[in-house]
Amino acid sequence: MRITVTVNGERYTRDVEPRLLLVHFLRDELGLTGTHWGCDTSNCGVCAVWLDGAPVKSCTVLAVMADGHEVRTVEGLADGAELDPVQQGFVACHGLQCGFCTPGMMMTARRLLDQDPDPSEKAIREAISGQLCRCTGYENIVRSIRWAAEHGGTARPAETGAGEAEEAHGREEVRT
Repeated sequence: MRITVTVNGERYTRDVEPRLLLVHFLRDELGLTGTHWGCDTSNCGVCAVWLDGAPVKSCTVLAVMADGHEVRTVEGLADGAELDPVQQGFVACHGLQCGFCTPGMMMTARRLLDQDPDPSEKAIREAISGQLCRCTGYENIVRSIRWAAEHGGTARPAETGAGEAEEAHGREEVRT
């Protein structure tokens, strides 16, 4: 099947197998290896990306389901050489550890901060509860997200993604 997907603001058209997962499309077809592939069962959340502004686990979305839609990956967080505050926070507070869960955590953190620029520790923990850190680095991850909130954590308006205005005050888990 031929699909056209906008990823991080760039439009791509590719022929894909109907059963190809979005995570594999991003990694293998587009070379965007920031999105990691973990469990293939939607349990770990390392593959979280945004689809039309809402977080999804890309191991549960077929690439053909993204046809005509916008996808944002961890590569789309930075503005050129300028890191997003979430990325800066993960560096400043050692939220990276092994780095395997980091892209999904960052995408979830960005979504949280776009909805709630000053989240409580409880809200942060709730937001990342759908993601697994095998290094048990949750303390540093929570600190990283708090750091981002305290250092201008809100993304620039053009970066927030579609559909966020409607849910500015609600929480949304990574959907499957």
